[in-house]
Amino acid sequence: MEVEELALRYEAGERNFRDIDLFRAELSNINLSGANLFRANLFRANLFRGNLLGTNLYNADLIGAILYCANLSGANLSGADLTRADLRGADLSGADLSGVDLSGADLTGANLSYVDLGRANLLRAECIETNFTHANLTSANLKLINLTGATVQAAMLRKVKGLIPEKISQLQQQGAIVEAVQPSRTIVGV
Repeated sequence: MEVEELALRYEAGERNFRDIDLFRAELSNINLSGANLFRANLFRANLFRGNLLGTNLYNADLIGAILYCANLSGANLSGADLTRADLRGADLSGADLSGVDLSGADLTGANLSYVDLGRANLLRAECIETNFTHANLTSANLKLINLTGATVQAAMLRKVKGLIPEKISQLQQQGAIVEAVQPSRTIVGV
């Protein structure tokens, strides 16, 4: 489906775009709030400043997608692949990111407050000044994550993997709730 057709069908009230193929599509500033993009192929799509409020992106392919300053508040991204995605400044507050792959993603300045990141993979993710207030990171992989300046007040880090003891202590001092953590044996890059 072409982007123009998608926009016209959305404007006409259609919301079900399940399994749509938008490989490398130019979708900056698009409004798809409340749309069903279940299993959509958005590989390297440009969704710069897109309005995806409450959108269903369950199991979507968003590898390398540009979601810079996008509104994904309340969206369902569970099981999605966001490997190396650009989520700088994105609003993901209240979103479901359980089981999502965010390895190598850039979440600098993103709002992940009240987000479910249970079982998420954040290996090598850039989370500089990211807001994790009240986020659930139960069983998440945090190996080599960059949490410089991140806000972790009341974030639940239960059974997370990949943090060195010093980082665990630092996060607790910053207000994170840390329980039964599996500490990393390596100290390089953490």
